[in-house]
Amino acid sequence: MIDSIPLWLPVAFLLVAFVYAAAGFGGGSAYLAVLAMTAIPFQALPQIALVCNVVVTLGGVWHFYRGGHLTIKRVLPFFVLSTPLAYVGGQIEIGQQAFYVLLGGALVAAGAWMLIPRRRIAVRPLSTRQEWVFGLFLGAILGLLSGVTGIGGGVYLAPLLVLTGWTTPKQTAATASLFILVNSAAGLAGHLVKSVYIGWTIVPLVAAALIGGQIGSRVGSYRLSGVAVQRLLAAIIIVVGFRSLWKAI
Repeated sequence: MIDSIPLWLPVAFLLVAFVYAAAGFGGGSAYLAVLAMTAIPFQALPQIALVCNVVVTLGGVWHFYRGGHLTIKRVLPFFVLSTPLAYVGGQIEIGQQAFYVLLGGALVAAGAWMLIPRRRIAVRPLSTRQEWVFGLFLGAILGLLSGVTGIGGGVYLAPLLVLTGWTTPKQTAATASLFILVNSAAGLAGHLVKSVYIGWTIVPLVAAALIGGQIGSRVGSYRLSGVAVQRLLAAIIIVVGFRSLWKAI
């Protein structure tokens, strides 16, 4: 169990939730990046991130659905294997070094993706058969990774949706929210079956994520995209990602 948290941490979680929710993400990668700078035991980091992911994306899915941006049919192949494997990933026991290697690699990749200029991404539609083959394979990988590390996987799914031309930018954000919600819930269930490291001490973090997520998802769904701010945050995530990799050495 966690005894205490730094006073600045809820503020950081609120800001992260706001920025990520505006773009349809849960913020798992950034929560982990922030938590990696504290003395909180590494075993608790994925559980905290997944709880906050669920809280943030639950509101995001609702607002994007109300805004008419959520299309499940086109991305259904991603959910078939990702959900059960996220649950499996949450139960996998890994050591501290392996965790920081996975976390660091995931953060660097997530940050790099957020820095890619969207206008340079090519769009090419796939056939229904290709969608299922592609979706099942990548969904399985993303689901397993999200369960182990505590990252919902939306930062990896979003570029795939753009590259394949399945969804518009708004639909991409909406689909990423749903993907993160489902896989985060499954991954969290796996972690809680394995062991419980979190307690009531994290309530301020969850509350901060809820508030920031609600505001951010409203802005992202009905007004702004939040992409510019997210790119700024991406630089920080990459730095902390390399810091996590350094901790594994």
